[in-house]
Amino acid sequence: MTVEEIERVTVLGAGNMGHGITEVIALAGYDVTMRDIKRELVDDGYGSIEWSLEKLAEKGHLEEPPEAVLSRIDLEVDLEAAVVGADLIIEAAPERMALKRDIFAELDEYTDDAILATNTSSLSITEIASATAHPERVCGTHFFNPPVKMDLVEVIYGAGTSDETAETCHAFVESLGKTPIYVRKDVNGFVVNSVLGPFGDEAGWMVSEGLYEIREVDAAMVFQRGYPMGPFELGDLTGIDVGYHVRKEAGKEVPPIVEEKIEAEELGRKTGKGYYDYESGEGADYERGQGESVDTLRIEARMINEAAKLIGNDVATPEAIDTGLRLGAGFPEGPCRRADDLGLDRVLEKLESLHEESGAQRYEPADHLRELVESGRTGKAAGAGFYEYGDEREYATIETTLEEGLLEITLDRPERLNALSQEMAGEIVHALDDADLDEVRAVTFEGAGDRAFCAGADITGFAGIEPHEKEVTPVHKHVAEFPRPTLAKIDGYCLGGGFELALACDLRIATEGSNFGFPEIDLGLIPGGGGTQRAIRMLPDARAKELIFRGDHIGAERAAEWGLINRAVSESDFEEIVEEFVSDLTSGPPIALRKAKRVMNRGRDADFETGLEMESQAFGLLLGTEDVAEGTAAFSEDREPEFRGE
Repeated sequence: MTVEEIERVTVLGAGNMGHGITEVIALAGYDVTMRDIKRELVDDGYGSIEWSLEKLAEKGHLEEPPEAVLSRIDLEVDLEAAVVGADLIIEAAPERMALKRDIFAELDEYTDDAILATNTSSLSITEIASATAHPERVCGTHFFNPPVKMDLVEVIYGAGTSDETAETCHAFVESLGKTPIYVRKDVNGFVVNSVLGPFGDEAGWMVSEGLYEIREVDAAMVFQRGYPMGPFELGDLTGIDVGYHVRKEAGKEVPPIVEEKIEAEELGRKTGKGYYDYESGEGADYERGQGESVDTLRIEARMINEAAKLIGNDVATPEAIDTGLRLGAGFPEGPCRRADDLGLDRVLEKLESLHEESGAQRYEPADHLRELVESGRTGKAAGAGFYEYGDEREYATIETTLEEGLLEITLDRPERLNALSQEMAGEIVHALDDADLDEVRAVTFEGAGDRAFCAGADITGFAGIEPHEKEVTPVHKHVAEFPRPTLAKIDGYCLGGGFELALACDLRIATEGSNFGFPEIDLGLIPGGGGTQRAIRMLPDARAKELIFRGDHIGAERAAEWGLINRAVSESDFEEIVEEFVSDLTSGPPIALRKAKRVMNRGRDADFETGLEMESQAFGLLLGTEDVAEGTAAFSEDREPEFRGE
């Protein structure tokens, strides 16, 4: 079966995951049946979908009325009625192996060629599939919670899963607007949980050994290393018992501090107390500056080692692992990229030292990690590690395309609302420096996903960097001074460092639902990418200061009225208007456009007479170009000019 043949989908389960997956499928345009064992469970799930769709509509995230999406959802209690005629069945029942096996055994009675997928987050796909007579048609599709918001789906092979089944599931996930990654072997924890496990596990051992306090470790991992939350705070959020049972089922030794919390029934937020006290209202109250002495490499080395095991065992590629941890766990960058930055030799040395000191199996370096280091592939500095680093640079946080004179740069961190990290800033600078000006006539910037152009500078992305090195201004300066016209395509949030990036562009077009602002003041900061200076030059003093002093957002229409953007247009007209601008820029005279940009940018900061002198000099130089001769001839012959930049 191919994805084009999938017309009807059935989701078995109406709980949090079941109704969430059902909503995602209906939003993508598929007819879907949601089934559970009791009518009240189905009705509750349907009510949750109704509520979610209304919220999406209020925020302008729906392209059709909620009623249209709901019309594609059928409700059932009878299993046979729910699955007969379905092309794809996704089981989203509670995480109990016996229950899942019973469901899959029963599906054999009612289906002939449907793909049977399970949304399990931890159970063996192979064992679930063994309950059917057709394991080749069984695949894991692990959606992350909540499915409507989370972009990642792990597509997992069981021992008997056919390539056709896995590839169809992969394509189906893409058709939902989600990002799938292949997990090519049925390993415990799959990809994300396998690599994420040591994040909390090793932190637990470090505290259990009396080396550090809980708050110190959390502060170090957030403020020094840039993770979205500390390992203990994350444990409280997901439930300490959840991680405990996963370790027990995998036969892994559990850190004493975790055992203590389980025995005390202090399981995290859901019980009001875990590693932190939530009943008192204090919660995870660690602060910047705590944990300066924490050995963060000890935790990261173990995560990197797990990634190396997966790669060496052909479970997943470095790209899949990094995508999984970025999208599924909110990591600022994938563990393989981070490892290449740290140096794989340094990681190996740390693991060997810990293994020698403790004898603990968890520190045994992966064979693949050893092989990489022994072959000289020690990371970015060596030109190769998990990734290759040749002259043709592979970008991790942006995507670039060059076609018909237009260089398109897409900020590609949708899971972080395309926040501007140190790595992204460097990649934008590299892309502009690397651009062939004989081929590039204009540049556009846009954000991946449908929520943001760029929601600001990623503060965590600059963690661990000295204060004098945290300047992101160079990227804004590069954009502002790039010798070709630049245009920001803004759809969604355009805030802080992202707003500054847009202001550094020559032109800005935004959808009407976009909003703009400098929220830095609420963090005790000010814009650091030229925002104060560009705003005060573009706006009257009072408006510029209102924008920066208050930190409030303004809509696209007000931004256009104030002169911060060129156009505020409807979603339906957005691409057409952008294309009109781009067409003029890419077909225009390159030398004249470059001179005009330079004269206007520099003349703005000079006195009027100096500006006129700069304009006069540029005008005189242009008179001798072949482009002017071509423009004059085209005007006389009543045709479109073909400027060559000569």
